[in-house]
Amino acid sequence: MEQLWGRCAGVEGLFVDPVPPPREVLTLRGCSPEGLLSEVLAEPAGSYRGLSDVCVEVWDDEEPVQWWTLVDAVVVAHQPYRGDPARYDIVVGAGVRKEEGSSFEPPAAPRFELFAGTTAAAPGAGRCSAVDDLFKPRADPAPVPLEVIGCEAAEPLLGGTQRPRRWTRGSADLLVLDRHGAVMASQSVSLAVTGARPSVLGEGLEDITLTDGGADRPPPAVRPVWAEWYQGPPTAPNGWAPYDSQGRAAWLDLTTRAWRVPAPRPDRSGGEYHLDGRFVTDVPGLHCALAEALLGPGRYFGREWNAFKDCLAGGFGVVPPFTLAWHESETSRRALADVVEDPEGRLSYFEEAVRLLERSGVTVHLR
Repeated sequence: MEQLWGRCAGVEGLFVDPVPPPREVLTLRGCSPEGLLSEVLAEPAGSYRGLSDVCVEVWDDEEPVQWWTLVDAVVVAHQPYRGDPARYDIVVGAGVRKEEGSSFEPPAAPRFELFAGTTAAAPGAGRCSAVDDLFKPRADPAPVPLEVIGCEAAEPLLGGTQRPRRWTRGSADLLVLDRHGAVMASQSVSLAVTGARPSVLGEGLEDITLTDGGADRPPPAVRPVWAEWYQGPPTAPNGWAPYDSQGRAAWLDLTTRAWRVPAPRPDRSGGEYHLDGRFVTDVPGLHCALAEALLGPGRYFGREWNAFKDCLAGGFGVVPPFTLAWHESETSRRALADVVEDPEGRLSYFEEAVRLLERSGVTVHLR
């Protein structure tokens, strides 16, 4: 059962960039490079071209069991692998982050797949036989605090403000309201109170410092997206189009709550829908446009591949069979030509999306 612990006028520190992990030096042993990693090795020594984020997927005999991210990886040096001169030992500098949802203990006989990026559509970058120092324990980065301004606290939070530094109650959801009072987003925050003081906004209110404002806060770069949604859920089409991929991804994040308001009605099927493909120049743009075509501006129909498949199975407002007219489809095809969801299938994200729609019972007309 939900319990209201307080209301506040504002929050400082809601938008923060993630704290980067400390830099380390690791060696990728016995690498067979592909794609971007192969291109970097072919460049002159000392070029120090970055790889951006590299996903290291750790397999046991049958399936991947761990995922690690080498954050802002840079090739520092490389040399032929002693066991096979066609392969390389590659020294990289990077921050190291273990992704959630995977075990910590390495498999007895692991193998390592590399990807140039951290999304499901990231292209392969090769494979290697070992990664030195990957599995060592690491301390979590220090949390970034959050300042709650002008808070009208209720129990039990009120009791915590009277005993700061000695009071903690796990976590809670910070609900962010738009100008009409509707919930536009939520953020999980720790309820460890570092400090409390009379508010700058007046008598009876408090300004409260929470030790940890949460790890998944939106970055400052997407503040304009939130500012737009603060006015209320969008009603005009293509509001997401002016933003870059990061901004469009933030737009999709906000639709995940908006689709529940008002409460979903029974799925409808049949009819023809029109997708405006003029601005589908990246994967987030594709999912923005699909949702808008099927349900209207600001609505949700998946924000990545697996969620998109789930939506096509029903429960989100529209279910096949229906017809989708994809206008300016060649723009989408060209923009997503090098984005591959299934490396084994070798189809682009655009082609995979069309195939999934058709297999799900959608008649797709590319125009």
